[in-house]
Amino acid sequence: MALPVNRLQRVAGFELNALRASEVFGEELEKVSIPARGTPIHDLNGTVLFHRLPLTRGRVQAGYADVAIEELFGEPLLATAMDAPWDEKALLEAGTVAANKVRRGIKYNATRFVAYSYPKIALQFLQDGVEALMLELHTWAVVPPAQKADRKPFEPSNFERWSLLEETPAATRLARASAYNKRLRLWEAPALTTINPRLIQRDLLRIADFVIKLIDTREIHYSERDTDHVPCYELRGQQTNVWCVGASVEMILNFYRYNYTQVRLATELGLGTLQNPNGLPYARVGDVVTVIERLTNLDCTMHTNPSWTTFRSEIRANRPLISFVPGHSRTVVGYTRSMIALPGNVAFRGLLVYDPWPPNAGVITRWENFNTQTYQYAYSSVITQV
Repeated sequence: MALPVNRLQRVAGFELNALRASEVFGEELEKVSIPARGTPIHDLNGTVLFHRLPLTRGRVQAGYADVAIEELFGEPLLATAMDAPWDEKALLEAGTVAANKVRRGIKYNATRFVAYSYPKIALQFLQDGVEALMLELHTWAVVPPAQKADRKPFEPSNFERWSLLEETPAATRLARASAYNKRLRLWEAPALTTINPRLIQRDLLRIADFVIKLIDTREIHYSERDTDHVPCYELRGQQTNVWCVGASVEMILNFYRYNYTQVRLATELGLGTLQNPNGLPYARVGDVVTVIERLTNLDCTMHTNPSWTTFRSEIRANRPLISFVPGHSRTVVGYTRSMIALPGNVAFRGLLVYDPWPPNAGVITRWENFNTQTYQYAYSSVITQV
């Protein structure tokens, strides 16, 4: 059963206040307000998957949170991105201008935001319920029509539209629906009935019979000494809408002080040129290992269906990873895990993701809920010892 929209603000408030109470988030989330409604993000078939809620402090935008309406994610909170403004009105205006340039005289009577390749989003223009045009957010490139491709589920190309609902196996959806509703029941505890979680405050959930304990968290450092932490990892936007792999490799190699350009890496990976780019097919996922080892003194390992332990172990060893999800590549540079101490403990496991999309900008997601995403491959690198 999907989450009713009139419960969206309350559930989002408890989820984010839990992260603030456990200090997964610091002062950047303190006194931030959660709106009653957000921007509905649809699946290709029109089903609302999640709402993107703009977070504000006073009149200033503080970032956004993605909160699932659909059960198939397994938990309500999908991801948060601070210092990443979400302005629905401005995006609609920019998209409308772009649509009229792409197709002069276009006729439509409705628009909606669509996760055309989750987590990437497009703006869809409809005439009487039928698509007239779909443009990728920010780049405003036309998203090609759906193709009947002979491929495995969850293996789309980099700029292929695909339905998260239709490609998620029925057994997975059933299991995640059970976990999702269990999580919702957590926020119906009697101790919480008098609390209004609309405003995020560190001490809001520090009440009797409701204890949140931080278990473990770490981000990439210059070294493995936690006391020496200073920012040492940089975000790189993909230079075309299909070069997410090239940008991810660039970020990893920059961390190890290799300064290959994204254009050079695209050449090495066979991703075409800036004028005629292409993505990396699933049949060539091993090329990431080959290219990294050829251009550096790093030993690279590909992990199929990486577990939470894979990400945690590599980050603890101070090694960032490349992470493939269906149709997209990003890098992971931190993790956190907290435990909500109530009957039937529910753990939050989050990854700090440096995402090269949108093109030429990218976004830092702090935190992506590990329990709600599909991780197909991860790539770790170790400096060769001599």
